[in-house]
Amino acid sequence: MDLLHFFRWLGSTAVAAAINDSEWLFPVIESIHISGLAVLIGTIAIVDFRLLGLLLRDRPVSQLARDLRPWTLAGIAIMLTTGPLMLTAEPERGYGNPAFAFKMSLLLLALVTHFTVHRYVTADRPSGAALGRVAACLSLLLWTGVIVGGRMIAFF
Repeated sequence: MDLLHFFRWLGSTAVAAAINDSEWLFPVIESIHISGLAVLIGTIAIVDFRLLGLLLRDRPVSQLARDLRPWTLAGIAIMLTTGPLMLTAEPERGYGNPAFAFKMSLLLLALVTHFTVHRYVTADRPSGAALGRVAACLSLLLWTGVIVGGRMIAFF
């Protein structure tokens, strides 16, 4: 199935109709999406800033990452639920939009990085401060790109 057909189908679903027929449903979904983003990026940034040695130096990185993991996963779950709902309501915002493609590409890279490299450097084993700093910078760069890409969708 080609992407255009998929996006057209997405916009014709009952979910899309329900969201579009409601005056308040899309803004509520978008608000939840942004809240999930704040939780997700906030928890990841705290761990990244710890890896960079900028805050919470008295707490081991592994403990901090473990304590924040449920919040990070909740943020991911919220974003991966509400994002497709918003796309369903306005599929034309996604199809052919370079900012949407940019955001989705960076989101994929950020998630893969988070569940591989980031998880490795925050584990209980010594992984080296330099590797931790590189992983933190990469993580911050990717998640910032996701935010910028999401914001730019409205302008294309």
